[in-house]
Amino acid sequence: MTLMETPMRTAVTVLSVEDRVPCDAIARRLRELGFVDGETVEIVAKGPLGGEPLLALIGFTRFALRRSEAARVHVSFPDNGKDR
Repeated sequence: MTLMETPMRTAVTVLSVEDRVPCDAIARRLRELGFVDGETVEIVAKGPLGGEPLLALIGFTRFALRRSEAARVHVSFPDNGKDR
């Protein structure tokens, strides 16, 4: 699942950021901003027209992302210690 597909106000864990081309500057910048493996993130707001931009929260920091950028961030729901 990608960050773009997550429900609003649902905490998810970052798995990876997709590089679409070699030396992908956008993917590198997303990782520099904190979208790294194991980090918790949630979508807290969406723009009015077409749902863009998305407002993502990592820790106490908020980032505005295009839908195409959020589609590069692969996430999963936290395990919460439950057996599968």
